[in-house]
Amino acid sequence: MTAFDLKQYDIHTKEIWRNASVPQLYELALKYEKGSAISSTGALLVYSGEKTGRSPQDKRVVRNPESEQNIDWGPINIDLDERTFMINRERARDYLNICERIFVVDAFAGWDPKYRLKVRVICTRAYHALFMQNMLIMPTAEELADFGQPDYVIYNGGSFPANRFTSKMTSKTSIDINLEKGEVVILGTEYAGEMKKGVFSIMNYLMPLQDVLPMHCSANLSHEGDVSVFFGLSGTGKTTLSADPKRKLIGDDEHCWTHEGIFNIEGGCYAKAINLDAQSEPDIFNAIKFGTVLENLVFDPHTREVDYTNSSITENTRASYPIHYINNTQIPCVAGIPKNIIFLTADAFGVLPPVSRLTPEQASYHFISGYTAKVAGTEMGVTEPQATFSACFGAAFMMWHPNAYAALLAKKMHENHTNAWLVNTGWTGGSYGTGSRIKLKYTRAIIDAIHSHSLDQVDYAEDPHFGFQIPLSCPGVPSELLIPKNTWANVVAFDATMQKLVRLFVENFKKYEKGVDPAIVAAGPRLG
Repeated sequence: MTAFDLKQYDIHTKEIWRNASVPQLYELALKYEKGSAISSTGALLVYSGEKTGRSPQDKRVVRNPESEQNIDWGPINIDLDERTFMINRERARDYLNICERIFVVDAFAGWDPKYRLKVRVICTRAYHALFMQNMLIMPTAEELADFGQPDYVIYNGGSFPANRFTSKMTSKTSIDINLEKGEVVILGTEYAGEMKKGVFSIMNYLMPLQDVLPMHCSANLSHEGDVSVFFGLSGTGKTTLSADPKRKLIGDDEHCWTHEGIFNIEGGCYAKAINLDAQSEPDIFNAIKFGTVLENLVFDPHTREVDYTNSSITENTRASYPIHYINNTQIPCVAGIPKNIIFLTADAFGVLPPVSRLTPEQASYHFISGYTAKVAGTEMGVTEPQATFSACFGAAFMMWHPNAYAALLAKKMHENHTNAWLVNTGWTGGSYGTGSRIKLKYTRAIIDAIHSHSLDQVDYAEDPHFGFQIPLSCPGVPSELLIPKNTWANVVAFDATMQKLVRLFVENFKKYEKGVDPAIVAAGPRLG
């Protein structure tokens, strides 16, 4: 515990732990937070309570004159008035004042000093403090002594509910961002990911103002310095494929592309832990040790061994660890201009090829679309694959209209002659339930071929529906897998399913067509 106060925020709690050590946070979590335990490998096992994932319908952005013309208002960026924000902030501060102890994390977002933010997190749980110390970039002793006033403050009163009768509140959960005040207020959810994504949302607003592209992506680089970025929604393999023993990891989730190169926003990784396996994901598996937070996982009460296959609490089990827990990491997490952009999709319809090459216009189209597919059986009444579109592969965190990010992407690709690829990590030989998931070893072979430039030497065929180029051979991948239609026993069913997916793409893109470059619209799939 340090001699530190928060009186400037009208918070007068006496016991304040600022940038506490990992052992201290372990001790406090085990003593005061119900259900906390130490795993057999030394990780801190915690529970986030009722909420085991983000609450996007409860996120609000304060409408202010300085920023309102830039924000894409609607069901993702729901507006909030200043008065209601102040009421919620007061509620969070009141709660922090009645807590016996609170935690402060002072750290940075962004590895590039020219763009980084100073962030202060004020929270009530040791688990939340350790999580953010993993996910942000921790200052040195000298930097902490000279930290000064933060750029943004997060008031995490998540153990206390919002007042549902307050204007604009739809539940007891509320996550409110005030860009002008530099503040975030969290009420009614103890899910730690809300803090991480709150910081990302802020960076997604600020960076385009400086001609910098914020990206919901992972990134790695070769020992020669060639950089690749991986876009993909949850379950497509973004974290798994970027943790490549042959390449250095830059980061697994959030980056920015500047005029000089890219930098990681975060100081750690937040990996999905469901079905985690030492053989298929050794880097992530070996990172689960002392200092790692394991969120909402089931474990043996005697041996403390974790059952990574158990989803009885949630499918969204997670591991949070400092990025240097991955052995092959680029520290500091800054690198050059990307040579390859890889869009990952888990196509449960089974009609997209395992790999295809995109033009810059096609890349912009697929970036705006942000496609993957849910599989049948995950929700009541779902009997077939369901398409999911998330603009820029992270619509929930994008403040500007998707066109703004797509234009920045196209500009940077043209300026730097960056290659773009669409890689399907989903199904082949039929849709989910008939076909089979493309083997991870084949996807890894495809990524290796992209990086080794092996795909520059092969013949291609143009897909008649999407117009992208499909390689006819790839080292380490059976050639019959590369053309999806050839893997289906029923080609009539393939054609019908392909037309269904094309229609879904076309229908989804209609809401973005206005103001989009006609060349990008024309780069989409064709019906018939």
